[in-house]
Amino acid sequence: IIRGWAMYHRHVVAKATFSSIDFYIWRMLWRWACRRHPNKGARWIRRRYFRANGGQSWDFSTEDDKYSLVRAAAVSIKRHAKISALANPFDPTWDSYFARRQNAKYTAGVPGATTWRWRMA
Repeated sequence: IIRGWAMYHRHVVAKATFSSIDFYIWRMLWRWACRRHPNKGARWIRRRYFRANGGQSWDFSTEDDKYSLVRAAAVSIKRHAKISALANPFDPTWDSYFARRQNAKYTAGVPGATTWRWRMA
């Protein structure tokens, strides 16, 4: 859910929002862990639920690091490239323009780019 939400909003200026969402989720998880173990200290709770994974400290993950929580700030921001106002997908003179756009989508690894159709056959 976090990854999907971040992928949907990655085309706008959202890096600060992604960071604040990550902090909000971390705070909710920390409060949950403290409620779940009221007789344990903060150090024990941190060792039990939060680990250093790669360059990230305080990563909520399993003991074997097989599963970890996705951070919204880890999703890269990709700016949306606007279509030229004069471009017409039904005009053959614009075929090279739409082919370049299609090729850029393929190389960027956009999900669903292989099924995107830019010209009616």
